[in-house]
Amino acid sequence: MLISVLLGLFVACLLVPFGHFFRDRKSLLLALVPGVIFLYFIQKLPAISSGQVLFESKNWVPALGVNLGFRLDGLSLLFVLLISGIGTLVFIYASSYLKGHRYLDKFFGYLLLFMSAMLGLVLSNNVLLLFIFWELTSISSFFLIGFNNEQEDSRRSALTALSITGLGGLILMAGLVWMGAIAGSFSFGEILNHASAIKGSKFYPYILALFLFGAFTKSAQYPFHFWLPGAMKAPTPVSAYLHSATMVKAGIFIMARFTPVLGGTEMWKWTLMIVGGFTMLYASILSMTKRDLKGILAYSTISALGILTFLLGIGTSHAIIAACVFILVHALYKAPLFLVTGIIDHETGTRDITKLSGLGKVLVPVALAGGLAGLSSAGLPFTFGFIGKDLIYETTLHLESKWGWYLTGLAILTNVGLVGAGLLAGFKPFMGRVREELRGVHMPSPLMWVPPLLLALLCVLFGWNPEWAGANLAEPAVKGILQKYVAVELKVWHGFNTIVILSLATLGIGVILFLLNPARLKSTPLVSFLESLRPGVVMGRMFVYFKRFATAYTDYFHDGYLRSYIIKMILFAEALLIYEIYRGGPFTIDFSKFSSIHVYDVAIIAVLLGALYKTLKTSSRLTAVVCLSVIGYAICVLFVVYSAPDLAMTQFTIDTLTVVLFVLVLYRLPPFLKFRSRKVMLRDAIISVVFGMLLSIICLRVLVEPARYNISDFYAKYAYTLGKGRNVVNVILVDFRGFDTMFEIVVLSVASIGVYSLLKLRLKSSEKE
Repeated sequence: MLISVLLGLFVACLLVPFGHFFRDRKSLLLALVPGVIFLYFIQKLPAISSGQVLFESKNWVPALGVNLGFRLDGLSLLFVLLISGIGTLVFIYASSYLKGHRYLDKFFGYLLLFMSAMLGLVLSNNVLLLFIFWELTSISSFFLIGFNNEQEDSRRSALTALSITGLGGLILMAGLVWMGAIAGSFSFGEILNHASAIKGSKFYPYILALFLFGAFTKSAQYPFHFWLPGAMKAPTPVSAYLHSATMVKAGIFIMARFTPVLGGTEMWKWTLMIVGGFTMLYASILSMTKRDLKGILAYSTISALGILTFLLGIGTSHAIIAACVFILVHALYKAPLFLVTGIIDHETGTRDITKLSGLGKVLVPVALAGGLAGLSSAGLPFTFGFIGKDLIYETTLHLESKWGWYLTGLAILTNVGLVGAGLLAGFKPFMGRVREELRGVHMPSPLMWVPPLLLALLCVLFGWNPEWAGANLAEPAVKGILQKYVAVELKVWHGFNTIVILSLATLGIGVILFLLNPARLKSTPLVSFLESLRPGVVMGRMFVYFKRFATAYTDYFHDGYLRSYIIKMILFAEALLIYEIYRGGPFTIDFSKFSSIHVYDVAIIAVLLGALYKTLKTSSRLTAVVCLSVIGYAICVLFVVYSAPDLAMTQFTIDTLTVVLFVLVLYRLPPFLKFRSRKVMLRDAIISVVFGMLLSIICLRVLVEPARYNISDFYAKYAYTLGKGRNVVNVILVDFRGFDTMFEIVVLSVASIGVYSLLKLRLKSSEKE
């Protein structure tokens, strides 16, 4: 499993130096990567179908409880097959769709990166590893959505998607870490074993809120859904791959994966049912008001994701079966609809359904793929979509509460909209007479129309023979969610009952809605009301205010003046010190324990104060530097007097180096220019005096604190045995804190190189003058 996850990353890295070899027809070879992964995992079907769960683990960061642990059960296998199977067809499609694009190798690199991230996400058995792959999907999708980076809309859409999903990922991480803290491990198996402790914890509501926030952002639930329609600015292969079978279902996957950990409570149930129920109806209605084919498919995708969230919220065995089947149903009909949309756009230059008609006469196999996928989306009998919709109605009708019929009505209204949207996308462009401006349309390469046709045929194949999908895909996935065996029996015909009547009624009403002019819906009060609820508008306004705040904040705190940065850092440090001193409370000083003052102490302090006064009063930079060095040397003498020669030597060395650097740099600067007023100088004086007083108070407080020698004793005890040195200070610097010392040396070296570079630059400019 580790090799399968890393394979895409490895090939993506190889495209950096060798990508130019794959900018033509050889790009088709890259489809072998997901194809090989698909063939590998499909061999695991017998084992997983028999109830086995396969594990694989490699040590990575054991000190933090993070390992490369992978888990293959029915749920992860379902997603892996969708990711790699549909991925193979999308790679084939993209090799022709983007043929001749100068950045074709980069596109496939991003796509491989995304595929590996999704595989890692669904296979992870460690929640921290899951989070890493979760964020990697957001980053890689950012590059894919913004692939056409010369277009402002693409850049904006990519940033919006990254902002929403990235923020959700960070909040999700907090929930995952919290669960790991309660379970005492970041392994999903251990977290699963401590599910009762997590649900019984007083922190459960907060964990659930953090977790669902992250899941809702990725799965485009209201009010976070608006990034997905904007993401349609991406090339069509991206839309087909990310937004039908993979990325948007990542949120669905983690909700399904953590159902046995967090699910089963009233809070879980009603949150998912309310959010998912509103999302599916809201997006279903809006999907019928769009003219852009991608817009129709985007909102119908949001509606489908709402249905899956709604089903996971219900949480019964019927609901989980319906969810697992609908995951496969939706992927099989939505991916070909996106690919067909890409062909239409590629050949006609438009996706506006009001400008498309009669294409079925020239794009016969494309029309067949779109029609079959559209019929499955509509839920026509003997298609896989019909079985998916039947299971949804079966779920709501089997609820024992009084809400069963109300939820069934909600599902019917949603599915009516999805029927109309599916027929609009799958049939409308191909019906009627060929428009004059479309008569030059010709058939694209088979590499473009064969992938959607294969997926559309699977919709019919599984519709006629659903038993195989039920026993080998849905049943193990249900067990992976519920952690128990539940029989899944999918049949073409269950008899003429209430569910069949509701399915046929839904199909009939949806067909009538399709035959009407959907554009008229834009003027209805309901649609106008739903449009006003768009959070994208609210978020846009919030962004404007946030940008103003950020601009003002940046202008004030990052004005580019070193003196301003230093003042703000000192003020912040003073605030922290005052707070800590206040928290510590009053303290008393025993002056009898102080050493007596000698004449040489007074002389050293006098020299120090005299140098300080001269530093403040002089108008010469060179004099100020010399006076500062006198202050440093006076402190060195104090160190020697009070038996700290090692500190004195260090201080002496640093002061000497500082003076040399100051002289070299300041020697070439112009004389002092007095920009500051007396008010500014008074402000700086007050800040400086307060800072000095605070440090003095801290030093006095340290004197009355009881001494602790644990660390000193440790260093003294082990300096020779572990560090092989008799000088404890040297062993501390070189061995125990060797990395600190190394980084200090690096910092000094970088500073020295910087100063030297500035001097050389100055000398060269002077020579030119």
